[in-house]
Amino acid sequence: MSERNGAGAFLFGFFLGAAVGAVAALLLAPQAGEETIEQIREKGIELKGKAEELTEEARERAEELAAEARRRAEKIEAEAKERAAALRKRAEELEAQARKKAEELSERGRIVLEEQKGRVESTVEEAKEAFAKRTKRAEGETSA
Repeated sequence: MSERNGAGAFLFGFFLGAAVGAVAALLLAPQAGEETIEQIREKGIELKGKAEELTEEARERAEELAAEARRRAEKIEAEAKERAAALRKRAEELEAQARKKAEELSERGRIVLEEQKGRVESTVEEAKEAFAKRTKRAEGETSA
């Protein structure tokens, strides 16, 4: 790309230098006034044509660059959408896994709580029975 831009700048400079040189040569050359004016007019027409060519080349190149920039932007946008969709899908998967783990832990906690509740109730019953036995023994010893 930079080679084409460099080549275009070189050509523009070359033609500009040639035009300035041609005008200077015409003005400094010993010729009749009408002849010089005619040559200047012809060179002006020639330079106008070359300037129009360079302008058209520059316009075409700008259009090419704009089209390339649009293509790249569209490609980047499509890639970004694909990545966003993949990230969204992965986030949903992680959320589902987290919910499943939370449910499993909740169920496990409920089971452990029920087991502990059963042990506590059993221990309380054993303590009541032991207390009742001691109380009965203590009453029997006090009455005897």
